[in-house]
Amino acid sequence: MSEKSSNIKQEFLLRATLAFIAIALFAVAVVGKLVYVQFFQVYDGKRWIERLEGVKIRQDTLRAMRGNIYAADGRSLLATSLPSYDVGLDPTVADSLFFARKKDSLGILLHNVFRDRTKQEYIRLAEDAREEGRQYIPLPRRISFSEREYMRRWPFFRKRDRIVTHPDKSNLKRTRIYRGGGGVFRAYYERYHPFGTMAERTLGMLNPENGKGLRGLEESYQPELAGKNAVGLIEILSGGVKKPVEDGPDMRPEPGMDLYTTIDVNYQDIAESSLRKYMEKFQADKGCVLVMEVATGEIKAIANLTRSGERYFENFNHALAGRTDPGSTFKLVTMMALLEENAITPGKKIPTGDGSTTYRGVKITDSKRGGYGTITAQQVFEKSSNVGIHLMMKDYFYSRPDRYCQYLHKFKLTQPTGIHMKGEVKPFIRNPQMKGWSRTSLTFMSYGYEMLITPLQMATFYNAVANDGKWVRPMIVKQVRLADEVIVDNQPYVAPEPFCSERTIKLAKKMLEGVVEHGTARSIASPYYRMAGKTGTAQKKMGQAGSYYSSFIGYFPANKPKYTVLAAIDNPRFSNNDSLYGGKVAAPVFKEVADRIHAFDIHMHPPLVKQASGHLPDLKAGLAEDLHTISTELALAGEPDTDGWVLKTTNGGWKSQSSNTKRVPDVRGLTLRDALYILENRGIRVSITGQGRVKEQSVEPGTPTKGVKTISLVLE
Repeated sequence: MSEKSSNIKQEFLLRATLAFIAIALFAVAVVGKLVYVQFFQVYDGKRWIERLEGVKIRQDTLRAMRGNIYAADGRSLLATSLPSYDVGLDPTVADSLFFARKKDSLGILLHNVFRDRTKQEYIRLAEDAREEGRQYIPLPRRISFSEREYMRRWPFFRKRDRIVTHPDKSNLKRTRIYRGGGGVFRAYYERYHPFGTMAERTLGMLNPENGKGLRGLEESYQPELAGKNAVGLIEILSGGVKKPVEDGPDMRPEPGMDLYTTIDVNYQDIAESSLRKYMEKFQADKGCVLVMEVATGEIKAIANLTRSGERYFENFNHALAGRTDPGSTFKLVTMMALLEENAITPGKKIPTGDGSTTYRGVKITDSKRGGYGTITAQQVFEKSSNVGIHLMMKDYFYSRPDRYCQYLHKFKLTQPTGIHMKGEVKPFIRNPQMKGWSRTSLTFMSYGYEMLITPLQMATFYNAVANDGKWVRPMIVKQVRLADEVIVDNQPYVAPEPFCSERTIKLAKKMLEGVVEHGTARSIASPYYRMAGKTGTAQKKMGQAGSYYSSFIGYFPANKPKYTVLAAIDNPRFSNNDSLYGGKVAAPVFKEVADRIHAFDIHMHPPLVKQASGHLPDLKAGLAEDLHTISTELALAGEPDTDGWVLKTTNGGWKSQSSNTKRVPDVRGLTLRDALYILENRGIRVSITGQGRVKEQSVEPGTPTKGVKTISLVLE
């Protein structure tokens, strides 16, 4: 037994010894390989030890190209990354014969791109750097993508040898290898917004230190947009220029994915310009506008402005994070809860008296001096009577506060909407179990106080009413794509069941239409389509006049809702406090946005019936192709019988315009758009006076374009 144990021990020791020897040999081989690579291996014509003398090599990160952010049409870029390039030009790489043959072309190249030195000065810089062994020619700036493509065609930026074969004196062929190269490009990506500050806060920005998204969609979709950076060795040349040591797959970053949003650039422009117009009029502190598609919850526009001095900027997302007392727009919630409980009917008489009452030490007043007297429940809502709302709540919900709060939960007002974007805050709504609940909490809550709700959350509730009671989650990103591959496809989320009865929805819609037809927003009624909505005026400091949060939330067309719009303006200023209510401040913003969207969306209009009406009316000139299209679509006669740009003659016919680009064209009779297209494509600047079509031009048609820099147009 002991002999067997001894044999096992010896076998174990033998194996351990062999393993140790193998590991030691492997370590020696690794050290030997490192010594060989550093002191003996040749890379790109030089030993590594020679390349490393006086050279700084370190690991560096090459940032990936960040993904684009697109508008709803899938073509308009809201945010993109434009590349610029550092140029590293090492004149010591090329051999002497190659350098001698190509240095002139190098000087021409650098002069053509940078324009800060002459050709000869750049040649001297390259010669000096080569003689001194400096691996860097100082260049003044980064270059654009088009400049990079131009430079890549030149020999110093081609990483290949040129082989030339020619005969020697003995008539034998001799081959010479000319070594080129020495030029490298390092890409940097800068974020660019083609539409300027449009939706600036919603899109977000990048942290200049690490390139990560800050706020908005840039932060919310940071992993998707960022792509995958590459890490590798770079050489720090004199002047701080970074030159990659290797150009393998590991040094090639993977680009980020693209976001396809729901934002319509036209609606966004409408929302921002309308909001800015009324905020400047009332010198307000801040405000926002939301446009949401009823059926899908797609956010078509989201504008946020904050006053700074005398100007307005997008530096806070009030729609997602600006919690506040909603004011009278919350009365719709109260009325629907009462209707669901069958506690009221629209025709029930409510004695509001002189517009003032007191409840448990709290004074409740209406905006109208002298009050409304006895009015119906529907009129209470249309005229936004605080006293009327209080009396209806007192008769039913004051003894059932938990029941009222259950409706707030059922209407999805106690939780965030869940929009796929960071920054949305949770609403704050009291209930009897919370600390701070008082005997008058339900009174204030019934008409929009003692709570904090964001504009997005209120707009989503109104959108559900427009959608026949079916709640729809707001959506701002439709797809995430990698090239043409759809990685994430967000579908609209619509609650399967309505959050209230069909009867309540019908009555609520009738009340909202009544606000525009007979109530506090009757000034915005349109003869072309029907609107529905509710004004809101929350006094920010109770008992202090003149400090208000004015809002209007509604939808249109009322008979077939397509868009829900919220307009809110915080702390408007006006000499008359009565002019600071929602009906005077926020409702006009809603109307302007709705009017312009209604005019823009052709699907909201009944189709025109084609009627033949003779010759083309009031057309004097244009592009024949456009005039053919108009004639076909509107069934008009008298279309041009020629091609190109045409001009109507005195006898009613058409003649072609000259296509000679060396002569000033005749643009009289053209629309301004067409005239600008023709003249500016010939390098001529245009100054304009008046409106309409071109009546006169300052330079006679047929004049040589040489020397003509500007033409003045008079429009009629």
